[in-house]
Amino acid sequence: MTEDKGILIRNIYYMLAYAFQELRQNNYAEIEGETFDDIYDLFAEILTRGISYQLKQGLYREYVARNESMQTVMGKIDIKGTIAQRMRKSQRIACNYDELSENNTYNQILVTTVSILIRHSDVKKERKSQLKKLMLFFQNVQPIDIHSIRWNTLRFDRNNRNYQMLLYICYFIISEWLMTTEEGKFKMREFSDDHMCRLFEKFVLEYYKKHHSELKPCAAQIEWNIDKEMSTANILPIMQTDILLTIGKRTLIIDTKYYGHTMQQQYGKNTLHSQNFYQIQAYVNNYDVGHTGKVDGMLLYAKTQEEVVPEEEIPFRDGNVYYFKTLDLNTDFDSIRRRLDSFVMKEI
Repeated sequence: MTEDKGILIRNIYYMLAYAFQELRQNNYAEIEGETFDDIYDLFAEILTRGISYQLKQGLYREYVARNESMQTVMGKIDIKGTIAQRMRKSQRIACNYDELSENNTYNQILVTTVSILIRHSDVKKERKSQLKKLMLFFQNVQPIDIHSIRWNTLRFDRNNRNYQMLLYICYFIISEWLMTTEEGKFKMREFSDDHMCRLFEKFVLEYYKKHHSELKPCAAQIEWNIDKEMSTANILPIMQTDILLTIGKRTLIIDTKYYGHTMQQQYGKNTLHSQNFYQIQAYVNNYDVGHTGKVDGMLLYAKTQEEVVPEEEIPFRDGNVYYFKTLDLNTDFDSIRRRLDSFVMKEI
C-alpha cells in the first residue's frame, strides 16, 4: 500500500501502542527505537518481549477436564469407563476430574503462532533463536489446530488480561495462514487490508480517547429514527459507529476506511464509493433525530498511492457537514498526530 514500508511498520507499532496500552510498559519500550523491515519481524519482537514478561509473571493456567484410569478415586467416578475396566479384569477406576493446566487454548495459540514465525522467511535469525529458547518453557503445551480456534469465545479477566494484546497479534498472524491442498503445507499471505482496517479504526478511537477525552470519544450504536410504537419490524441492520465525538451540542461521527483504492471511476470522473457515503449519511440522519443540523459525518481514509484522494468538506442545506479526509500512515508519527488533531481543533 505504501512505498516506504520502514516508516509504515514503525507507525504500525505506534498504532498498536494506542490500541493496546500494554505496549507502553517498560518491557516493550525499546521496540520504538528499533528498525523493522517487515511487519512479521515486528510481530516476532513484540511476542518475544510479551512472552518473556509473561514467563516471569507465570503462564496462565486454567482448569482442563481430564479422564484417567487410576488406582484411587479422584474427582468423579466415570461409571461407564470403570465398568469397561472391570470387563478387562483391571482394578483401576476411571475418573473425571479437573486439572489446573498450562495446556489451555491461550497458551496453545501462542505456541502455534510462534511456530509460524519461526518458519517465516521475513523474521530475522536472532529473533527466531530467541523464540525457540522461549518455547523450551512451553514443553507441556501442545499446538492447536488453527481451524479449530474459536476466537469469539476467548475471555479476558484480571488473571489473563496480559494475553489480550498478544493474542490479538496472534489472530493477525494465524488468520493469514492458509492450508494448501496440493502439498499439505502452510503458506503466508500478505498482511491484509482487512486486518489493517480494524487496527486503523481502533487506533483512531484510542488516540482521541487519550488526547481528546473532552470529546467523549466512543464507538456508539445508533438507533434507527423510526416510530417504534407503530413498527414491529426487527430486520433493520445494526448501525455501529467507529468513532463518535461530541463537543457541547455538536457531534461528529467518523467512519474509518482502509482500502487499496479510495476512489472509483464513474462516467470518467473520480467519485467516492457510494456505499461508504450512504453509510455515513445513514448514521448522521438517524442520529440527528430532531433534524437540528448539528450532527456531522466524516469518512476518514488511510492514504494510498493514488494521485487523487478524498479531501473535501461539503455542507448540506439542513446544516449537516460531511468531511472526506485522508490520513497518511507513511509519514512520521508527529505528522499523523497533527493531522488527527486538526480534525477536531476547530469548532465542530
